[in-house]
Amino acid sequence: MELNIISLILLYYLKRPMGLITVSPEWKRLFNSGMLIAGILLILVSIWVPVVSPIALLLSVVLAALIVYLTLKNEELHHRKGMIYAWLPLMALIVIEELTELISENLLNSIDIYTRSAKIFAFIWAIGMWINNSKQRKALEAEKLKSLARERDYKITEALKNQLEKQVAERTAELTTQKNNLEKALHDLKATQDQLVHAEKMASLGELTAGIAHEIQNPLNFVNNFSEVSNELLTELKEELQKGNTTEALELAEDVFNNLEKISHHGKRAESIVKGMLQHSRNNTGEKVETDLNQLADEYLRLSYHGLRAKDKSFTADFKINEDTNLPKIPVIPQDLGRVMLNLINNGFYAAAEKKNKLKEDKDPNAESFIPKVTVETKALKNGVEISIEDNGPGIPVEIQSKIFQPFFTTKPTGKGTGLGLSMSYEIITKGHGGKLSVSSKPGLFTKFIITIPNLKK
Repeated sequence: MELNIISLILLYYLKRPMGLITVSPEWKRLFNSGMLIAGILLILVSIWVPVVSPIALLLSVVLAALIVYLTLKNEELHHRKGMIYAWLPLMALIVIEELTELISENLLNSIDIYTRSAKIFAFIWAIGMWINNSKQRKALEAEKLKSLARERDYKITEALKNQLEKQVAERTAELTTQKNNLEKALHDLKATQDQLVHAEKMASLGELTAGIAHEIQNPLNFVNNFSEVSNELLTELKEELQKGNTTEALELAEDVFNNLEKISHHGKRAESIVKGMLQHSRNNTGEKVETDLNQLADEYLRLSYHGLRAKDKSFTADFKINEDTNLPKIPVIPQDLGRVMLNLINNGFYAAAEKKNKLKEDKDPNAESFIPKVTVETKALKNGVEISIEDNGPGIPVEIQSKIFQPFFTTKPTGKGTGLGLSMSYEIITKGHGGKLSVSSKPGLFTKFIITIPNLKK
């Protein structure tokens, strides 16, 4: 009877969930069947049928043995082993006691005191193990809860990680698209800037060409005129020699020599203008050569004036150059420095002419007496040279003087300028020659651009 009671307790314990740990439905069905068998055997043993009792005892022992064997050998029930170990000593004593009773009641009575003591100790062992097993079960349950919490945190972390990876991938794709768009925009901007710079250079070249065409006409006219006069003098010289008038012939020959000197002078002047044009138009090699800046400034002042005259026959202005005779030759890039001078002088003529037109529009009494004027002055410095270009135009307002060297900034009306001239001039002077380009202006009176170039002879 005791063995069946323990079997019922063990089967009930085995099928119960241990916190979060449960057994499969198949094991539950098997344990329920075992409990039914144990209950039947308990009833049979209780009725005490002499024929049935030994068989019921054998079945009880087999059932208990199966419970122990299946629990200890099955991995799914490994967490239930503690309960088996708790009750196993008591179950063994009960089986021994029952078998001894079947063999001999006298033998059982002789060892009864020992079996009772052993069963008491076995029962105490079972209770102690049960309590300890309960603690282990609670610890196992707590560990299982922690494991589930870690698993839940891991899943949440993985979900957040996947979400962040997705967001990073989307953001990366978005940034890549933006980067490609910015690179394309930058490429287009550079291409447009190159076109504008080229257009500015071509405009400068066009103005220079117009000035050269007008300026070169003067020495050519002198060459043609003195050539015609010399031809006439040579004819007269021939006639006088035929007549034998040597004195008059010598005088005519002297006049011819003088004319040839003038033809040579103006021919060299024309050659100088053509060289200047070629230097200005050819690609910049970056090579610096020692240059007479007085001559360079004088040529570009005249070329600027005649270029504007060629474009607008009604344009009139006065110009003057104050040369420092002690100005040394310094290494510069002539065509680049010429572009700067041409741009600044053109701006000066334009500003002074606009001031006159504004006076006329306003019907100012001083309009007729006002003469647009540009003055170029060179000056030798201790470690370089200074070139100033001043006009008597309307001046530049103080609030925009700091902006005039910025790319695309212009005070001219739309279509009259690209806003690159002063920016390019600033780059040529500061970066190309290591100098300075500054402006001084008083609104209503004048504007003066000052170019300072250091003397960097090797």
